[in-house]
Amino acid sequence: MLETIIAFDKALFLKINTEWTAPFLDQIMPVWRDAKTWIFLYVLIVGWAVYKFGWRIWPWLLTIGVMMVLSDQFSSSLIKPWVARPRPCNDPEIALQVRSLLGYCRDSYSFMSSHAVNHFCIATFLIFTLKPYWGKMVYMLWFWAFSIAYGQVYVGVHFPVDITAGAITGCLFGYLFAKIFLKKIGMPQVRKLNTLAH
Repeated sequence: MLETIIAFDKALFLKINTEWTAPFLDQIMPVWRDAKTWIFLYVLIVGWAVYKFGWRIWPWLLTIGVMMVLSDQFSSSLIKPWVARPRPCNDPEIALQVRSLLGYCRDSYSFMSSHAVNHFCIATFLIFTLKPYWGKMVYMLWFWAFSIAYGQVYVGVHFPVDITAGAITGCLFGYLFAKIFLKKIGMPQVRKLNTLAH
């Protein structure tokens, strides 16, 4: 059973990495999947939260920080060394077929994708805590997280199973922390802005 899953995983990887490609995606994906690309988005979200709630939002920000550290350590320091799955570019079966769009091959392990864990974790936490304020638009964050995780396969650094496991793990972390936060602390009241009386 496991051998069948691994064989399918490698076949799907090669489809995404070598066949389902386009020149414009070859240019976009290495940048799109880079966490540094989204720093401005994170700053915007924090800025919006501070503007909306004032500095009473600090427990929410602290929860996000703790959650991200724990989820990242779980995937990168616990699961990866335990499973010890080589990255596609280091897999002797398919290494010569891999398109490494980042221009290098890391020696670190592949399963599970910390990129997928981290982005699905923050997306899920934001969805469950900000839905009353952002409405249905907040669900776009899952599409955003998926696109980044897919980019990891496209550029050749992860297998599909790596990002799938990472996505599930990230969603579980995000959901758990959101539920605990909302139950124990909760979102603060919206800050009342001073307005001129007419």
